[in-house]
Amino acid sequence: MVHGDGRSKEKTLTDWILKKYPKLKNVGEPWKVEREGETIFRPGIVHRLDKETSGVLVIAKNQKTFEFLKEQFSAPALEITKGRLADRKNRVKKTYVALVWGHVKNDEGVIDAPIARSKKDFRQWSAQRGRRGKEREAITEYKVLKHLLMDADGKLINPDISVDQKKISGISSLTLLEVKPRTGRTHQIRVHLKYINHPIVCDKLYAPKKPCPIPPPTLPLIKGEEKGGGLSRLALHAKSIEFTLPSGQKIKAEAPLPNDFLHVIV
Repeated sequence: MVHGDGRSKEKTLTDWILKKYPKLKNVGEPWKVEREGETIFRPGIVHRLDKETSGVLVIAKNQKTFEFLKEQFSAPALEITKGRLADRKNRVKKTYVALVWGHVKNDEGVIDAPIARSKKDFRQWSAQRGRRGKEREAITEYKVLKHLLMDADGKLINPDISVDQKKISGISSLTLLEVKPRTGRTHQIRVHLKYINHPIVCDKLYAPKKPCPIPPPTLPLIKGEEKGGGLSRLALHAKSIEFTLPSGQKIKAEAPLPNDFLHVIV
């Protein structure tokens, strides 16, 4: 969890930052929690990652850099050039990896669907019909990286198995995607992937009835992993982020896939 939400007492990244870098206390800006009205301080934190999402997060060390980066994150995401999506020069570029339910047929695609509040649950956002409140433009690009199969016991099996065998054995399909959000809406990737009927694995908010595919403990441990590993959290990883420093230097920060992800996809 990046910062508190006014309800949970769980330790957060914000707590760690303030303990390790107390001078960042006055960098950034506060964030008001909706409904509760509580003000949460986010020292130097320029953007957000959803709870349980692993990967890259940008933290500014001073207010000048914070303001500079914030402008990049809030800049218009894209423009249309000759019918194709094109990044604006001053826009931050994010790349995620997501493991989703189902066999995504198209090798790549663009999800262009406005997002608004869910009519059923105020915690959720929705791209489905019947959403409420102000709609916000949202565009997400995706590319298939790998197709996977899992049996009823949560074990990964040969993806070349025939279609008939899949039906008989109760086998589930999974797809590993590279995802690039071209707009920065709350829960955008999760909402858009649910919209195309491929919700993210272990998404307890948007796919609560789906099981979490935790590999059996008999799998050999990956180097540096503690005993009992497996994937039991939101299968979304912020792989990389590209931005520009006030000096004009271009930065691309990357984070390798964590072990719980590797156990499932390798």
